[in-house]
Amino acid sequence: MKVLAALSGGVDSAVAAARATDAGHDVVGVHMALSRNRDEFRSGSRGCCSIEDSNDARRAADAIGIPYYVWDLSDEFHDAVVTDFLSEYAAGRTPNPCVRCNEHIKFDTLLTRADALGFDAVATGHYARIVIRDDGVRELHRAADLAKDQSYVLAVMGPEKLARAMFPLGEIESKSKVRAEAVARGLGVSNKPDSYDICFVADGDTKGFLTRALGEKDGVIVDETGDVVGAHTGAYAYTVGQRKGLRLPRPAADGAPRYVTSVDTARNVVTVGPETLLSVHELAGEAVVWFADDVPAAVPTPCAAQVRAHGEAIPASVVRAGNRMTVSLREPMRGVAAGQSLVVYQGTRVLGQATIAKRAC
Repeated sequence: MKVLAALSGGVDSAVAAARATDAGHDVVGVHMALSRNRDEFRSGSRGCCSIEDSNDARRAADAIGIPYYVWDLSDEFHDAVVTDFLSEYAAGRTPNPCVRCNEHIKFDTLLTRADALGFDAVATGHYARIVIRDDGVRELHRAADLAKDQSYVLAVMGPEKLARAMFPLGEIESKSKVRAEAVARGLGVSNKPDSYDICFVADGDTKGFLTRALGEKDGVIVDETGDVVGAHTGAYAYTVGQRKGLRLPRPAADGAPRYVTSVDTARNVVTVGPETLLSVHELAGEAVVWFADDVPAAVPTPCAAQVRAHGEAIPASVVRAGNRMTVSLREPMRGVAAGQSLVVYQGTRVLGQATIAKRAC
């Protein structure tokens, strides 16, 4: 097969491309330049897709012995990921930009270009597994290395894009083995630190990034009774479940910590309260992406629900109705915010994904 290997400049994508080459595929490496600042450099281990990463990707391609190209997707990335990130926070929701990047850039724009150039599949360094059933249907599963599993952020891709994807690292038991393999292959990125946090917020200051983009807007922080207990400079900078950075002038009457329980950007009001108010037993999701056609829609189906990339999966049941799904949790989940990605599993298998529309009690 003709395979387009996405080379981020890190060790995972380099080993994935090498493995695809070893499997006998005709592999071409491509680095996606996502930053509009051509002089941007990586800050520590934060971020990705910097000029340094592009150079590292080129050296990896040379070591593997495959052709290498750089594609400027900075405009697409800004419009689909950065703009969405800002608009979601401005609406009082909590987005996951990695989910949006996988949806719109890595498995939409990239696959569209791969199609136009005659490639059969796209290979990436994501940690996830594709299981092919006897009837030929592909299932998305958690990686063998659960600590590195990325099926949560990949679930938004859907079955059609999954049919064109390859995850060569899915069966590897640990990141240390990936690094050891990179050393054995002579890949210079073997000791490169993992990227983390939000790639377009290189200094890690998300609140500062939001303030620079959306501006300051003085407002109040109220408790569950409506009494004013503090002030802020923009409700958009807060998220449900947040405890740090509230800067409240006095503690609660009972001395217990207070958490953000709701964000109303229309009124520019942040509400705080005790941790008990964060608990939810039911989640409503919209814009459903479903992988499991063998699972009936209107019947409650046992599953495990996850709302954060490295969060705990909670036992639950899911019911689908058209483009929406309702997840009933067997035990309460805390700190859930509208805009988060909700993924439901059966064992290691991804059943589907949705965006949380609202929290229920």
